[in-house]
Amino acid sequence: MRRRIEIGLLYSREGSYALLSEACRAGALSAIAEVNADPAAALELIAVERDPRGNLDLYGPLCAEILRDTTARHVVGCITSSSRKEVIPTLEKAGGTLWYACPYEGFEASDRVVYTHACPNQHLLPLLDWTFARFGRRGYLTGSNYIWGWEIGRVARDVIGAAGGTVVGERFLPIGDTDVGRIIEEIRATRPDFVLNSLIGPSSYEFLRAYAALGLQDPHFTAARCPVLSCNLTECEFDAIGPAAEGVISAGPYFRQPGPARAFGSSFEAAAHGAVRTLAALLSNAGNQEHVPTADLLASPAATPCRIDPETHHTTLPVLIAQVQGGAFHILDRREDVAADPYLSRRDRRPVQSRPNLAVVK
Repeated sequence: MRRRIEIGLLYSREGSYALLSEACRAGALSAIAEVNADPAAALELIAVERDPRGNLDLYGPLCAEILRDTTARHVVGCITSSSRKEVIPTLEKAGGTLWYACPYEGFEASDRVVYTHACPNQHLLPLLDWTFARFGRRGYLTGSNYIWGWEIGRVARDVIGAAGGTVVGERFLPIGDTDVGRIIEEIRATRPDFVLNSLIGPSSYEFLRAYAALGLQDPHFTAARCPVLSCNLTECEFDAIGPAAEGVISAGPYFRQPGPARAFGSSFEAAAHGAVRTLAALLSNAGNQEHVPTADLLASPAATPCRIDPETHHTTLPVLIAQVQGGAFHILDRREDVAADPYLSRRDRRPVQSRPNLAVVK
């Protein structure tokens, strides 16, 4: 008889990042369905869903509700870094684990989180290295006014400065704010070699539309001369952006490609799917010990194929750099099996002039 194991899903189905949530949720649910349809599987997964509705204040209480009112010890969920940090104290108190399937800014390692998407040495650093050689080192930085935007900007400033480049301007917008006029005017005035866009949701969509319009006025602001870079743009937002996504260069572990291989809708979907399949494999090999600490699960021989570092809980991933061409991502560069380095501790190989302070979330 199969063991029935409840798994929490904590994704907002409305708000500024709803499209990303829906992509992650689809990946998690498809993986649950695959496990349950496998006649050889030793367990049956039961999804326990809660929807914070884009309200940051609801993540902690709803995570606590899952861990208190059900048998679930593992929660797949959260999109923003703010929401992830909201649930960590709850996970610590209740003995739960979050499986986080989104790119993030690094400088975190929690015993209560497994990171299945990319951190800066798997998205931002290779993207900037690739860009410097082709477009130059004068960058303009823009982002949403929260942890992701701040930290991606901070690391980008460090990398650009270490490479002898210049940050010609930096501007943040509150999440959901679509007043991008001042950003566009600053970009027009400073004429950078590239723009690093760390805005999210409608703010990013409006910025990309305004930047595309600027390119029609001045050929300097086109993908051929001054591209927009992103560490989190994926296919799941194409419909919301429309033609303005054309030419954006993005970095991530997966982009949908034609061919016989299974095609996920985006890297968000792929990472959430992988999180559930990995968790199912680990729990299958743990016998009836659903409450085994995640650190012990990741240190077991069964965890070897999943490429999750048992010390940092981060995943070894491919790094792809791709550009939107004709409404789809075309891969420009590929690096296989890049081990996660969440604290950028291996950057001593670079001519870094300054190093960020490190902090561990426990």
